Amino acid sequence: MGSSGTFAPTLREQFVQDLRRADIDRYLALLLMPEAARDDLLVLMLFNAEIAAIRDRVREPLPGEVRLQWWRDVLGGERGGEARAHPVAAALLEVIARRTMPAAPLLAMCEARIFDLYDDPMPDRSSYEGYAGETASAMLQMSAFLIDPASSAQTATASGHAGVAQAVAGHLMMLPITQARGQLFVPGDLLAATGLDRDGFLRGDDRALLSTAIRAFAGFGREHLDKARLALGELPALVFPAYLPVSLVEPVLARAEKLGADSLETTPQLPQWRRQWRLWRAARRGAF
Repeated sequence: MGSSGTFAPTLREQFVQDLRRADIDRYLALLLMPEAARDDLLVLMLFNAEIAAIRDRVREPLPGEVRLQWWRDVLGGERGGEARAHPVAAALLEVIARRTMPAAPLLAMCEARIFDLYDDPMPDRSSYEGYAGETASAMLQMSAFLIDPASSAQTATASGHAGVAQAVAGHLMMLPITQARGQLFVPGDLLAATGLDRDGFLRGDDRALLSTAIRAFAGFGREHLDKARLALGELPALVFPAYLPVSLVEPVLARAEKLGADSLETTPQLPQWRRQWRLWRAARRGAF
């Protein structure tokens, strides 16, 4: 992957392989993003992959909280020696300094990821929007900043809605995993509106109600996706590549709506070759 960034070639190759293993979809999207920003985007994506995967790497919440606190300390400048010894942390701090990228959204991402470590219910749609805003939306906003800082001042609305849609799609794809470990991201007010509560959803007894709840969750994501498309239509074309990963959202929502309760056993994710094609088409069209 060519780039005009500042990494040694061996480190760049290692980072690329790490991202490919951790997040194949963002890796594929990265290949279609502007070359001048690609190394910086790579570092941002690796940071996101690191903190998003903490739940899968720990058996108890406390070690996960310790890891997230370590990242907060790094971003706050409190882990100088340790940060320099950690390739992703060192690279992230270099990007922040060189690009004058704000660290506050990255700190908020770490804080939001604490929720992932526990099995607490998601109270309502407003809470979910707040969670998505500090995770998926922040990633889109920071990506837009790295591609075109001037345009990124106009991207908050697009990033906000697109991030919620992207988070919904991600949680729909994760349903078999989260269901197995007793975790649920479907907002409580959506569950109540469909006649379920958290425990009822996790038990999985009533397939008809489960299907209704999953379709309502997908519909919630679709509402935000529609708003994101409208907002993106008003932005400069230069910043659109930041939103390429969002081109994979719509088919996940559609497949989840079709599968209903079967999404608990079968992920609604498209095969990789179709995801790659959708990313390429979105990049060519400048729209999704």
